[in-house]
Amino acid sequence: MRLLLDTHTFLWFVQNDPQLSESAATLIEGDTNEIWLSVASAWEMAIKVSIGKLVLAQPLDIYLPDQLRRNGIQLLPISLPRVLGVTALPLHHQDPFDRLLAAQSLTEPMPLISTDAIFDLYGTQRLW
Repeated sequence: MRLLLDTHTFLWFVQNDPQLSESAATLIEGDTNEIWLSVASAWEMAIKVSIGKLVLAQPLDIYLPDQLRRNGIQLLPISLPRVLGVTALPLHHQDPFDRLLAAQSLTEPMPLISTDAIFDLYGTQRLW
């Protein structure tokens, strides 16, 4: 199964954070699952690092590619159809990264692994 990680899910997984649910960890570690991280999440992390809201053990340009490689996680590009898909979404909240993740999850289609219940309002298949 193809699965899309929310930004916090990716970070909690690679940092072995106890906030990651056992079922989410099992899905991510599953041998038959393809795990994807949106470029939108990479962009979100870059912004948070640059404003001091996210501190990592290494610079992001080293940390992110290394963690993707180590964990066999693929990058999901941001395509124009997915960006335009955001226009069809109801305005449940203002977070542009979450809105793009919802659009990607719906149009790829692939379930989103996230603790954030706001995605349920968009009709995404959310796993946690």
